[in-house]
Amino acid sequence: MARAKKIRLKLDSICHDKRCSRSLALALGAAAFVLLGSSVAGCTAPLETPLDASPAAGSAQPPPDRENDRMRMVEQQLLARDITDPRVVRAMQRVPRDRFVPPDQRPRAYEDRPLPIGYRQTISQPYIVAYMTQALRLRPDAKVLEVGTGSGYQAAVLAELAATVYSIEIVAQLAERARDTLAELGYANVQVRHGDGYAGWPEQAPFDAIMVTAAPDHIPQPLVDQLAVGGRLIIPVGQDRQTLTILTRTEDGIEQDTTLPVLFVPMTGEAERR
Repeated sequence: MARAKKIRLKLDSICHDKRCSRSLALALGAAAFVLLGSSVAGCTAPLETPLDASPAAGSAQPPPDRENDRMRMVEQQLLARDITDPRVVRAMQRVPRDRFVPPDQRPRAYEDRPLPIGYRQTISQPYIVAYMTQALRLRPDAKVLEVGTGSGYQAAVLAELAATVYSIEIVAQLAERARDTLAELGYANVQVRHGDGYAGWPEQAPFDAIMVTAAPDHIPQPLVDQLAVGGRLIIPVGQDRQTLTILTRTEDGIEQDTTLPVLFVPMTGEAERR
């Protein structure tokens, strides 16, 4: 694990699942996970149609020609910011992002930006994948729900850290493609299904962690109901601009914190109807 680094307050670009926004980066100590006031400066990317440790069981074996790019991504985009959890760092080192993008995008797979994956969707910027994963504080025995599979890249990162991952994708073609890619890479602990994630996956509840990668204008109550005691839910909430919101279920109820200003595509399906 690289030594902790002090992070200077600087203007930076933070890009998120399926949309990209410009925001002020966070002034953080490398050992701290405290987010200070920052604001979104605007969105510049339109929607498009398309440490040394042994790998965990079933984890991906990276293509050697992309490994240097991936290590550079981790060093420059994650360790140089506020990604300090060593398990998250190792997961980001292992998962081959280039396998989750179309062939014509593979030369750009480790750039600090989202990339088009088809059907007006994108794969997340590596930093936001690591940020949201770190925020969940996953245990090795965790059961995780992901709403918005997309390319399957985020599910693969979660699968490196958790015992089981259940992922729901509303676009049937993306669900099928992600399922195939994850199977090819040996992620046997991920289940992907096509459907509306607003209702969650009640037959597998409760979940130790829930991640949502599209923005409703409210927090879906079914997801809150499916969160285990001690579990954490991270979700972008809002309309034109949103805030990443973290809910933690305690014995006494729900605690809620807001962190990063973001800009995600709206959550479709039942979230829109409500």
